[in-house]
Amino acid sequence: MTTPPSPDGATHVQPKPRQPPGPSPRGPLPPTGRFAHLAGWAQRHRRTALLIWLAVLIAVTLGSRAAGSAYENDFALPGTDSQAATDLLTQHGSAQAGDSVEIVLKDERGIAAAEAAVTRMLAEVARLPGVAEVRSPYTDTAAVSEDGTIGYATVTLDAKAEAVPKEDVAAIIDTARAAGTDGLRVEAGGEAVRGAEEKGSPVAELAGVVAALVILGLLFGSLVAAAVPLLTALFAVGSALGLIVLASHVFTVADFTPPITMLVGLGVGVDYALLIFYRYRHELTRGADPDTAGRTALDAAGRTVFFAGCTVIIALLGLVALGLGSLQGVALALALTVLTTMAASLLLLPALLALFGRRIQRHVLSHAERASAKGAAEGRRWRALASAVQRRPLPSLMVAVLALLALSAPALGMRLGFADAGNDPATTTSRKAYDLLAEGFGPGFNGPLIAVAHTAQAAQDGAATGAAVRTALAATDGVAAASPAILSEDGALATVIVHPDTAPQDEGTTALLNRLRDDVAPRVKDDTGATLLVGGATAASQDFADTVSKRLPLFVAVVVGLSSLLLLLVFRSVLIPVKAALLNLLSITAALGAMTLVFQHGAFGVQPGPVEAFLPVLVFAIVFGLSMDYEVFLVSRMREEWERTKDHSLAVREGLASTGKVITAAGAIMIVVFGAFMLSADRMLQQFGLGLAVAILVDALVIRCLIVPALMQLMGRWAWWLPAPLARRLPEVALERPAQS
Repeated sequence: MTTPPSPDGATHVQPKPRQPPGPSPRGPLPPTGRFAHLAGWAQRHRRTALLIWLAVLIAVTLGSRAAGSAYENDFALPGTDSQAATDLLTQHGSAQAGDSVEIVLKDERGIAAAEAAVTRMLAEVARLPGVAEVRSPYTDTAAVSEDGTIGYATVTLDAKAEAVPKEDVAAIIDTARAAGTDGLRVEAGGEAVRGAEEKGSPVAELAGVVAALVILGLLFGSLVAAAVPLLTALFAVGSALGLIVLASHVFTVADFTPPITMLVGLGVGVDYALLIFYRYRHELTRGADPDTAGRTALDAAGRTVFFAGCTVIIALLGLVALGLGSLQGVALALALTVLTTMAASLLLLPALLALFGRRIQRHVLSHAERASAKGAAEGRRWRALASAVQRRPLPSLMVAVLALLALSAPALGMRLGFADAGNDPATTTSRKAYDLLAEGFGPGFNGPLIAVAHTAQAAQDGAATGAAVRTALAATDGVAAASPAILSEDGALATVIVHPDTAPQDEGTTALLNRLRDDVAPRVKDDTGATLLVGGATAASQDFADTVSKRLPLFVAVVVGLSSLLLLLVFRSVLIPVKAALLNLLSITAALGAMTLVFQHGAFGVQPGPVEAFLPVLVFAIVFGLSMDYEVFLVSRMREEWERTKDHSLAVREGLASTGKVITAAGAIMIVVFGAFMLSADRMLQQFGLGLAVAILVDALVIRCLIVPALMQLMGRWAWWLPAPLARRLPEVALERPAQS
């Protein structure tokens, strides 16, 4: 029987004698690498390093407060019908170019009874900044329900909702609601109102920090030891938030970026600091003094952190290739956050370890002595788990993979979109206005489509064109009502507001949008010579979701390809990068399946709705990079043992025994940090937190602790195979080994 090729391409390898199970003793590695020199500088200048970080944090915080934020939600998608319609309306000076606020009225006596008070209120609103036009329900009979008890005034803004200052929208809301009486209900609705409403206190962030501190305390048995990784992460996140505010003046950064930055920064920052701190703790138990332990830890786990951080940054920058407006700014902001957390782990953490080293050493050695007295060998349970998986690798693999495929299945029916006011808490004025409009005018009233007919004919032909377009639209299946055509000042545009007979998030509304574009628009062109474009917020949401779906395969290919190439260089293996890419994709699809099950299908009592259109690509970029972190940490330990003994089974077993505890602890911290965002009032953050928490849970427990050992056992020595011609051409990339138990 032919012996499988070895990593260097040879066809026969004579394995070394089998070593007894258990950790292999070896002396402390001499810390001579560049990261060790970096740690040495931080140790020698510990106070200087701390003062530098403190000065940076204070400077960017004060600078960001002085400069103020310039966040902008740019969801422009050149080349789509909705964007073309918006551009035409802006070009021809149409009032419909701006978004609108609906002031919704309900009076059981009939809104006519409150006409004097409402008219005064509307006159006040018309004088407010940001208001281009106000249309009263008393001059537009279509704005009053059939029974006369519900009506609405349309406040047209002078810009898109994301461009209108929130304080201007808040003034409209306050002025409108002040007119309410015991008999008259007044609510305000529209995207601008949703954006201006308060989203709640930062309870999620605080809960995540407290939970991380508790887990670290249980892991290390010392408050000081627990505080060091968390303090490193908080310094990094604080600095990153200030830098992002400043960057918003240069790049297009969405206003929902800060909470996402806090979410990712805390999870990643604690994770990176923990990997280094765990190696530091291990070196102390082996007898190293605190300074040597710090240099060795950074020379060892610091390399893994650097590689993992670069992988996350590459994945995030891959989002720039999607060309999705403000999503590019979010990707840049998150990449900056990861870069900051990585720098803090490599510069700030060694200084903190040098400052508190003696105190930490006492706690670590005391804890190790107590464990030794009890006869608890570190890694014993993980070694036993690995042995159990190795005895039955195929059943273990099949059960785990089938479970993840079942969790991933709902993602096949994922419907992308954007939450609207119907998904807001019932206490918000936007949700109350949404429900009143649906009650008075039907479910499709909250998601109108804006049909824009563009003609080069003279102004006097505009009315005839508009009438013809309205007739064609009103006769279309799925249209509940079509407003009279609104002409632009130059008569070149005729705008018709189309109300579907289904809710904005209903699949019937998407079908109607496609019918209008594919069937009605060509007929209008043939009959009138006018070009018909269908836009509006509902259409723009669908266009954004469609664009993400079309560009996602390219994004996935770029990220997976670059990450696999890095793994090929690091591990000098063909099969390991392929395995890593497939398993990372499996954890991501499981996360998307959980998001679909909970938020689209309404599991656990959550109100059903679409999955936010930009979240799948963000979750993919972040999770793929973080998964590589655990992959490198686990497999590099296996490779170390393989190179030392050429005993593949022992390598798999010792790899899991050495890294299982820290991978599980790091995963647990990220799970509670990400999961805490389920407490947020913002639906988008809830989805994001759930997706990341499920992905990390699956990756840290199921994939790294079950599937990877099973696959590595089944692949045997082929796992380390690299064709000889490729081995000669690939450069050597030294990745330091993780801790040895």
